[in-house]
Amino acid sequence: MTEYRMCKRCVMDTSDPEITFDENGVCNHCHTYDRLVREHIVEGEAGRQRLEKLVQDIKRAGQGKQYDCLIGVSGGVDSTYVAYLVKKLGLRPLAIHLDNGWDSELAVKNIEETLKRLEIDLHTEVLDWEEFRDLQAAFLKASTPDSEIPTDHAIVAVLGNMAAKLGVKYILIGNNVRTETHLPGAWSRGHFDWKYIRELHKRFGTRPLKTFPHFGFLAYYSRMITQRRIAILDYISYSKQEALRVLQDELGWRYYGGKHYESIYTRFYQGYILPVKFGYDKRRCHLSSLICSGEIAREQALEELKAPAYSPSMQEEDREYVAKKLGFSDEEFTAIMNAPKKSYWDYPSYDQFMNQPFVKKGLVPVVKKIMKAFK
Repeated sequence: MTEYRMCKRCVMDTSDPEITFDENGVCNHCHTYDRLVREHIVEGEAGRQRLEKLVQDIKRAGQGKQYDCLIGVSGGVDSTYVAYLVKKLGLRPLAIHLDNGWDSELAVKNIEETLKRLEIDLHTEVLDWEEFRDLQAAFLKASTPDSEIPTDHAIVAVLGNMAAKLGVKYILIGNNVRTETHLPGAWSRGHFDWKYIRELHKRFGTRPLKTFPHFGFLAYYSRMITQRRIAILDYISYSKQEALRVLQDELGWRYYGGKHYESIYTRFYQGYILPVKFGYDKRRCHLSSLICSGEIAREQALEELKAPAYSPSMQEEDREYVAKKLGFSDEEFTAIMNAPKKSYWDYPSYDQFMNQPFVKKGLVPVVKKIMKAFK
């Protein structure tokens, strides 16, 4: 059994089975954070010029079109701040929201109110609930710690599909180095892996996926060439606390009580299923990145981790609501929570295919050369 350890710099610990520590007790996630900051974050005058060039490129590519970029909006802090930023920069975005059946009432109000004030058009893609319910239930039955993958995959697919339909090159996303770097691969992987999603659903699903938005191996790489996904928050001195202040004071946005808690399912999954079944507390990831960015002190994060992810009474309400909505009896859901834990590597995936010697040594270098040439 692995001895328990926690990083001396952040609050990541051995609940990540793949974590490593250097001679000073600092974890690999912190070193990754530092590297990504060096590679992607440019501040001061150089950062201003970098952002200005990006804006010019987007406007140039969007000439003669109704929109010059797409943004995904969930109602959360990061995506809403992206909407605020792109309007401030004079861009003409179309906002895309994926309705997977789990939006909280507050999320819907936040999206409507903020986009109305910003005068941004909204397209909402509504998933077929019976198909999506079956896919989410299949992921829970598969017993892997990544049941948010169906939503994440669909969001990327919908954005890519709309960009292709409208002839828009740029998709501006809310992912950012400063607040989202400490993410263990063992906790969730396979977001872009349609083979993994499809094969898992074949084993545990009960109905065909006829309308679910998705993209395969070739579509993924072709869109990497024809479309540009830009983490625009890496082009500014992004502060989560400042973003919260701006959204609340200028856009009437209201806080949910946790990262990604605009979704009832995400709130329950991150706040109950992951810690109870797998021992994974995603607050560690979020807090660790904020520690490294200097937004909070490590002591403050440790205090926050002593409290439950959210109210135990609300957890019980969510458990009953989620189980019923997904079609599980209490006994069936309890059996899912008690089932042996599995991982991404227990099911067929593109990664397994790509790790075959003939692919790794032959196909992969060729694909990398093609991607480099197009970039």
